[in-house]
Amino acid sequence: MLVVAHTLTSVQRLMDVARLVENDLRIQVVFTQAPDVFGAGVRDYLTGIGAACLPWRQATSSRFDLAIAASLEGLHEIHAPLIVMPHGAGHNKLVGTGRGRTAGFRAAYDLDAQRLMHDGALVPSSVVLAHTEDLAQLERSCPEAVPAAVVCGDPSHDILVASRECRPSYQVALGAGDGRKLVVVTSTWGRKSLLGRRAGLWRRLVAELPEDEFQVVALLHPNVWSGSGSWQVRAWFADCLRRGLSLLPPEADWRPVVAAADFVIGDHGSVSAYGTVTGVPVLLGTFAADDCRPGSAQSLLGALAPRISARTPLRRQLLRAAEAFRPELYRAVVERLSSEPGRFHRNMRRLIYRLLRLRAPDTVPVALPAVPPCLVR
Repeated sequence: MLVVAHTLTSVQRLMDVARLVENDLRIQVVFTQAPDVFGAGVRDYLTGIGAACLPWRQATSSRFDLAIAASLEGLHEIHAPLIVMPHGAGHNKLVGTGRGRTAGFRAAYDLDAQRLMHDGALVPSSVVLAHTEDLAQLERSCPEAVPAAVVCGDPSHDILVASRECRPSYQVALGAGDGRKLVVVTSTWGRKSLLGRRAGLWRRLVAELPEDEFQVVALLHPNVWSGSGSWQVRAWFADCLRRGLSLLPPEADWRPVVAAADFVIGDHGSVSAYGTVTGVPVLLGTFAADDCRPGSAQSLLGALAPRISARTPLRRQLLRAAEAFRPELYRAVVERLSSEPGRFHRNMRRLIYRLLRLRAPDTVPVALPAVPPCLVR
């Protein structure tokens, strides 16, 4: 089985799937890094986990029994039955307007015909979806792919649910197990992100929130690190780090950090939407509604979550959010993340073994809690 890693974001998602075939001596898993502008860090990550890696040229000139990817660039060169899956909270990001029969229509990224088709043929054998509602989007943007669609659910949703019971140990690992509230501030990448629009928010948080009451953790999309470099990211946050901010490195699993949070502050990125699973207040520092697919979890969050104000003291805003918060407020967001809650691992393993033409193990795979994180301080 070939795992095709484009970026740190995609390879981290693919590791959830690669673990579904562990303990099976019939299956050899090998990895390759596909060309991608945000591919920095992937090679080091694969080396760090001890993965058997093939150069892209060798991978595309060999045949495999199965390949799996969480991005679509270059996959037409792979010689194997191919599974593609989302690398974030469903297919939520909109791409440019379509042409011809879809003129004026903005498709969801990685559900558009431009990426799913090559020379008139469908590239993947199976298109994994998180929710049944994604089928309507796929039918409009690439009807040829609908027969290949498989609704499996969302692994991060299920892992976050499983991780909630480990919240106290995560908080200790994050330096907030002493009764202080943990504030996780997350940003996606790009000009419309929280980092792109309100980079001063982290400085304001560490300046305004009392250290004996709050611990602030910055969680940035790996593309921020890949596009700018680790040195630059640390340099941007140098003063904040000296004042107590913690920074999650890009290769680390973000899910235990979100599971540990008392507050999540974010934007239109996937992590903000996933924050609703943990049952804590989610606030928005900025939100690019035009880039979110209507009806997606992110779009629903944008309509519900309170905004961070530049005029009101941050401590007061957090306390107000906690007082007004009710978990059921975000129920629609959580339900939109997965229509197969708790069943991703079972569904995905069934698909893998079917395409490999192997009998699946008799055990039922379940989501396990995430491993406690390490931080940059």
